[in-house]
Amino acid sequence: MKIATWNVNSIRQRQNLVLDWLKRNEPDLLLLQEIKCEAHQFPTEAFEAIGYTTHVVGQKSYNGVATLSRTPVEVLARKLPGLSEEEPPARFIEIRNGSLTVGNLYLPNGNSGGPAGFARKMEFFDALARHAEAMLAEGTDFILAGDYNVCPTDKDLATGALPPTDALVHPESRAAFRRLLWLGLTDAVRALHPQETIYTFWDYQAGAFRRDMGLRIDHMLLSPRIAERLLTAEVDRDERGMEQPSDHVPVVITLS
Repeated sequence: MKIATWNVNSIRQRQNLVLDWLKRNEPDLLLLQEIKCEAHQFPTEAFEAIGYTTHVVGQKSYNGVATLSRTPVEVLARKLPGLSEEEPPARFIEIRNGSLTVGNLYLPNGNSGGPAGFARKMEFFDALARHAEAMLAEGTDFILAGDYNVCPTDKDLATGALPPTDALVHPESRAAFRRLLWLGLTDAVRALHPQETIYTFWDYQAGAFRRDMGLRIDHMLLSPRIAERLLTAEVDRDERGMEQPSDHVPVVITLS
């Protein structure tokens, strides 16, 4: 089974890139973040034409997540359980594919909105940890994947790519990510590439991609039995070199 996650930074701008990537790579599931459109604006028919059903949680101009599948799936949730807002921004969708539950998430950046903006990031992390803990207690096999907006350690960003005050490297952000690992989840990329320099994001500014001033902020976290099935975990860096690319690239895993 092949599963990919990709922050596309506007599906309507990157539709052809995503279609081309799907045709070349043929994942069973593709999790998209930051689609930046309402559900009715998502180019569903274009993806159906190449064999993918779409499940979308969108909003106007910002955020938004979509899960594309080659086989029928059941939508379990369209928002992360445990958040204080009754109608939170479009940042989470969860599906079940056979016995596997897959949460597709776009975690708040935390740099905008002052202390309140950072508090929303921490609230999302806390709700995500409690959701993961509940699934573990139930014996659910799951993956929580997407744009986490955190560099877990210093080796997950280029030297000088971010100031130490940035929310993506803030000690509380990193501690919240470690909390997920300490529950027993496995960071798929680091499990197979513990020491390699790997990035999933390069800013559009200041020639960041050319200078390789990148960040690793897109992650796939696996529950224990799913981690045992992990065969490969790769980052498709070449997509950042395409014409008019997203500033993120796909992260792809295969399971036995």
